This record gives sequence, C-alpha cells and structure tokens, in this order.
Amino acid sequence: MSHFAILLAGRMAPTAELRALVAAARVIAADDGIRHAATLGLAPELWVGDFDSAPGEPPIALAGVRRETFERDKDKTDGELAIEAAIALGATRLTLVGALGGPRSDHAFAHFILALRYYRAGLDIALCDGAESAFPLSAEPRHFELEPGTQFSVLKFSAVTGLTIEGAKWPLADVDLPFTSILTQSNEAAGPIRVSVRQGDAILLAQADPTVR
Repeated sequence: MSHFAILLAGRMAPTAELRALVAAARVIAADDGIRHAATLGLAPELWVGDFDSAPGEPPIALAGVRRETFERDKDKTDGELAIEAAIALGATRLTLVGALGGPRSDHAFAHFILALRYYRAGLDIALCDGAESAFPLSAEPRHFELEPGTQFSVLKFSAVTGLTIEGAKWPLADVDLPFTSILTQSNEAAGPIRVSVRQGDAILLAQADPTVR
C-alpha cells in the first residue's frame, strides 16, 4: 500500500498521533499547505497549486521542492490537484492533513466531497488535523478505536438507509434517515465503535480529545 499525506491549508495541531500517522508517508503539499511541512518534520516531494495563498518562497529547508503551477482561474481546487498527483504516483492510501478547519468553510466541505469521491473509487482515505478525524462510511462495517467518552457525529450528504452504529452511547441498528435529519449529531463512544451504512453518502467525524464536548 502506497501512503501519501496531502498537506492542505486548513488548521493543524501537530500532535504526536498525527506525526506518527504521516511519518512514513510520501508527501505532496497543496498551495499554503506547505507551511505544515516543517512543523510535522516532513519533506514534500511535490508542491502544487496556483500559489495564490502560499508564501512567495518556501522555508529554506524546502527550497528544492519541485513545483507544479496552475492558473488561478481553474475548475479544480489545489487540494484536488494534489490528490490527483498522488494517485498518478501510485497512491492507494491518502491522509488529508489540514482538511477540516481554517478560514474557508467551503474548502472543508469540498474536502468531504472529495473524500467520498475517492473512497468510492477504491482509495483508503482519511482526513486528519490533530484535533479531529473524518472517515467515509460504506456498507462494509468500519471499526474505529475511540476512547470512551469521545464525541463523534455521522455527517450525511444524502438520505441514508441501513445505518448501524455499535459501541456508542446511542447505538443505531439498520436505521433509515432522510438527508435533513440531524439525529446522528454528537454521539459518544463507549469504547471502540463499528459503523456502516448500507446506502447513501456519509462521513464519521470524531474528536481526537475525548474531553471535548
């Protein structure tokens, strides 16, 4: 399995867990996501984007990183271009770092959509920033090693059928929900959980800190 970390421009908390997750990954930075590289001790092999938000020059330690420059007026986001570059280089697993927060909520939403797209295409994909992690769901049950008390939500991007949540304070068994339902907001893990959805598009979003409420 070829693991790539994609550095995006959103928030990032350089926790020990996040560092360990991406330590052995190949790295591609998207535009201003390059700023996370030094903090995480990573050396990107490629830096892509239109560079409208990135520093004019990268830190000295990253001055030799190969760049691919795109027009600002384009039909793809810098993050999407970075993901496509990773796939072209043989990626089978992606960790999107800095995908969840930051000043642009629309970018975070776009990253959820991209995660669903590429998970459907067969890639193992996760969004992690040190504070939260997000994972696309499917009919195949997915296991998540959460500490007791960890808050999590299932975010729906369509109506869902056959949603099952095991190991939570509020479990669900083969439940159908319309897109407009917020029943799956703010659940709590009793320990490791298992989640599946038979049909529909959904993402599990979990807090890294079990004390966060």
